[in-house]
Amino acid sequence: MQLLNSQLAECAPERGERELLERIAARDRDAMHEFYLLYYRRLARFLRRLTRHHDLVDEIVNDTFVVVWQKAGDFRGDSRVSTWIMGIAYRRGLGLLRAKYRADERMVLPTTEDQHLRDPVAEQTGLAELLARALESLSPDHRAVLELTYYLGHSCSEIAAIMDCPVNTVKTRMFHARNKLRVLIPMLAAPRVGGLLTGGVTNSDLA
Repeated sequence: MQLLNSQLAECAPERGERELLERIAARDRDAMHEFYLLYYRRLARFLRRLTRHHDLVDEIVNDTFVVVWQKAGDFRGDSRVSTWIMGIAYRRGLGLLRAKYRADERMVLPTTEDQHLRDPVAEQTGLAELLARALESLSPDHRAVLELTYYLGHSCSEIAAIMDCPVNTVKTRMFHARNKLRVLIPMLAAPRVGGLLTGGVTNSDLA
């Protein structure tokens, strides 16, 4: 009985979101406003992580909601509503990134020296800051996989639908993203650890 109640509780928000989409498809502006309030923060957070360009976030979010307004009637219920809208946001985000950068421009991982000059790790504390900086050095696809998995709780199959790629591709991206984080986090932490070991030592401390 408890399991059944839990399943019903999980289904209730999804039913509510699907009802909102039905109302949006019927051009209900109040429903669109509710949907906007429901998803704005989630979309903005995801897109900030994906693009690393805060100035683009509101534009992409607005574009995403325009698509929702235009295409709500096309939602067939084959996935969760959150999977559907995240897929729209992901594609709009990548589209704007491609427009912003030249087609032949490649993302280059910053060197430790460049990172230290731009934003010294010594000024940051805690794993959260190190993780945030490491995520910034990943490609958009790798950041998206981690964000969708750990922050938004999507399954591999849902992420595959959002990113329009096979499930095995999602798993491969996750594998490489994790491996890069394992390398990046110690590298970014090194200046801070070095400072702790060498800074603030006086002659009296050595006496």
